[in-house]
Amino acid sequence: MSDRALVIIPTYNEAKNLPQIVPLILKQDPRIEVLVVDDNSPDGTGRLADELAEREPRVHVMHREGKKGLGTAYRAGFRWALERDYEYVFEMDADFSHDPKHLPEFLHAAKEADLVLGSRYLDGRVTVVNWPIPRLMLSYAANVYARLITGLNVADATGGFKCFRRGVLAGIDLDAVKSNGYSFQIEMSLRAARRGFRIKEIPIVFVDRTEGHSKMSGAIIREAVWMVWRLRLQVLFRRL
Repeated sequence: MSDRALVIIPTYNEAKNLPQIVPLILKQDPRIEVLVVDDNSPDGTGRLADELAEREPRVHVMHREGKKGLGTAYRAGFRWALERDYEYVFEMDADFSHDPKHLPEFLHAAKEADLVLGSRYLDGRVTVVNWPIPRLMLSYAANVYARLITGLNVADATGGFKCFRRGVLAGIDLDAVKSNGYSFQIEMSLRAARRGFRIKEIPIVFVDRTEGHSKMSGAIIREAVWMVWRLRLQVLFRRL
């Protein structure tokens, strides 16, 4: 069985971050490769990704025609990974909010779990740096809300630093996943839990970006608010 790992990084206008973070990711473990999924970034992120791939065979690039959202980027990356011989598939942001030094910890935890979540709120501790209090309160409340509505028993349901074993992605109907914003994180974990996969959380330190702009928007928040109710109904009618 392969022990190769793939870190999927969706990008849109991350030209200042991508050339710095990719070498740090590759440095963590020789088994790790990177797939950049770029949504035709106008700042040249896609071109920089191609230059990285030309110099480093462990870097791969997927170009998409336009900005299609986080969920569709990850689903495209998941399908790419399933078509190849990767055992571990990561979700990770390009903006240094997810520290590459945690990657070996995920791989270690994945020896005994099918899905490993990087948690900002594990065991009552809050490990978030540089977020304003209103955003921190919104994030924490969103996690409480998601747990109450969906029944997903994890401390950080909305976090985007995750490691899937290959079997989890193969066992989920990716075409049936409808969330596209941050609720995508909730839906993927909930679908994994409903199928009996083992989920483990590990503590991470989340640091707000210093370069570029957050992709958070009112539309993403609204989608997350109603999507958890959609997921709840699917659970009740056993359609998830």
